[in-house]
Amino acid sequence: MTSVVLVDDEDLIRTGLRAILGAEPDLEVVGEAADGAEVVPLVRSLKPDVVLMDVRMPAVDGIQATRHLLSTMAEPPKILVVTTFENDDYVYDALRAGASGFLLKRARPAEIVQAVRTVASGDSLLFPSAIRALAEQRAGGERKALNGAQLTEREAEVLRLVAKGLTNAEIAAELVVSVETVKTHVGNVLGKLHARDRTQAVIIAYESGFVSVR
Repeated sequence: MTSVVLVDDEDLIRTGLRAILGAEPDLEVVGEAADGAEVVPLVRSLKPDVVLMDVRMPAVDGIQATRHLLSTMAEPPKILVVTTFENDDYVYDALRAGASGFLLKRARPAEIVQAVRTVASGDSLLFPSAIRALAEQRAGGERKALNGAQLTEREAEVLRLVAKGLTNAEIAAELVVSVETVKTHVGNVLGKLHARDRTQAVIIAYESGFVSVR
């Protein structure tokens, strides 16, 4: 069972998300908040697996709340930013702050459910093409972070495949190795890049020019 907390200043949005997620046997909404200021104490109390975080809220926005969660909790939940526009600068800033992905408010119910499952598993990248487009705007910003990582040839190859949006199983098939071997390489890449998850690693890869957006 994947537990979820909803954070949005609109009651209607929270009600809709609760209905969609609550209909799934493997997902459970355990709490709600109307502003980012309420997030940390709520998450500390409920310990959810995933937080659906509205990026724009009146008092404390989703970016600030994401930073606060990740800086104050030893084992923070995965954060899925909820937004109206995918090219919003707020979305990219939230991803850079540590969010694992984003979800459009106009998404279909099946897409919402799949997005929650994807970030909860951490095995694949959510909307890789959209993340590439966002990262392209900041190309060159993380050159030092990657240059100092000293990735091995195989780790660099794995990072390129992760950036394409491949799952561990798909990478294993591509490289003709076991899934466990891929998991080890992905873990090493995240550690060397000081990235919390695949999303942060991919952002670094694209911003640095290590992976081309073309």
